[in-house]
Amino acid sequence: MTNVSGETLRRRPAQRRSVERVERMLDECARLLDEHGYDALTTKEVARRAGVPIGTFYQFFPDKQGLVRALALRNLEAFLERIAAELAIADLAHWTDVADLAIDEFVEMKRSTPGFSVVDFGEVLTAPGGPVLRGSERMLDAALENNAVVADRLRGLTIERLGAPPGPNLDRALLVAVEAADVVLKLAFRVHPAGDPELIAECKHLVRCYLSDHLP
Repeated sequence: MTNVSGETLRRRPAQRRSVERVERMLDECARLLDEHGYDALTTKEVARRAGVPIGTFYQFFPDKQGLVRALALRNLEAFLERIAAELAIADLAHWTDVADLAIDEFVEMKRSTPGFSVVDFGEVLTAPGGPVLRGSERMLDAALENNAVVADRLRGLTIERLGAPPGPNLDRALLVAVEAADVVLKLAFRVHPAGDPELIAECKHLVRCYLSDHLP
């Protein structure tokens, strides 16, 4: 089920039929992003392909941007769920090993999740690897940049699942790591549509070394 905030949806779907409609609209939004990009995405076409009246669309989403924001939030929740599932079965030597795991999951979603190459966690990319559409830096939260939201969610996961020491050092280190990984992975997907493997490996090395040097 979609896990989006009350601020994202105009009305929370209460009945199963409504939940399914919202999911179909998000699914079709993702497919249309892959097929035509963000600029060509229209609420009318999303509703048509999802098989819902346009009035139903506007019952749940205020506009195209609200729809894409909900998709980005769904992507983030799916990403965190994938990491949590891997952590449940992984044998990690150190909590910084989560860096490799998180990068692998992100790369796999870039390769296989519909719409993720255009909108991952909020930023709208006009082409694989960028550039970023202006104004989409705060899609997840009006007060915070997208990467700050992602870093905060990863912070909660590392503290809860791996016992990482909480505090400002962890907060700062995770934000820097997320920002650095974001830049290098964008480069990897600009160089190759499936992500350049050597650049992905460099991203892992960079993040692991940084976290190892800055956190106990």
